[in-house]
Amino acid sequence: MTNEPEHHHEVPLPVEFPLDEYTSTVDVDLKTQVFRFGVTGGLSAIVDFGSLLVFLHVFGMPFAVAKSISFILGTTTAYMINRRWTFKAAHSNARFAAVVALYAATFAVQVGISTGLYHYFPEDVWWRVPVAFVIAQGVATVINFIVQRVVIFKIH
Repeated sequence: MTNEPEHHHEVPLPVEFPLDEYTSTVDVDLKTQVFRFGVTGGLSAIVDFGSLLVFLHVFGMPFAVAKSISFILGTTTAYMINRRWTFKAAHSNARFAAVVALYAATFAVQVGISTGLYHYFPEDVWWRVPVAFVIAQGVATVINFIVQRVVIFKIH
């Protein structure tokens, strides 16, 4: 036997914001969740809309492709923050699978609404992209909050 300390090798967690792991079982009240969800949604919308503009105007991508990629970036940001800050939930494979299903549904809703409105509005108006984005984002936000609060972050 040696006097060397035992070393346990643990698989590191993926980097997420914030960096500490929440294992609290204390429920966050509705008012706090709505506020945090709004702040998180605002940040995620900046990621989504900012990357949409870059993909459209810098890379010249078609609207549906640019919106699809920007949606993925924005919703990934939202999930990482909401899981840890808004709902204070520990990691769960079942929850992650439910989030993937929810985001697939809201992806179809948001990309469908924004693409439909983008093509519906006149081409020569400056507000075409932001208005299509805001309307689609609003619908997706309501769906996301209700499903996450009532279903997803109740999964253990």
